[in-house]
Amino acid sequence: MKTQFNFEAKTNKNPKLGFRIHFLVFVLTAPLIFIIWYLTDTTCPWPLWSTPAWATGVLFHYLGVYVFKKNRI
Repeated sequence: MKTQFNFEAKTNKNPKLGFRIHFLVFVLTAPLIFIIWYLTDTTCPWPLWSTPAWATGVLFHYLGVYVFKKNRI
């Protein structure tokens, strides 16, 4: 028996809203990450690795939604 997946039903119907939520969470969380780092142990600058990596993910999300659009039916 083969399992059929309905990928069309699981895709996001509004990709621009998905990007806006992703960007908003990034903008609100990134300063909190630096505040936590500053209030705890500042010897290792770990937010300087996690924040740019996450920003790269947000950038590619933006490119996927606004720049490299697929022809949607």
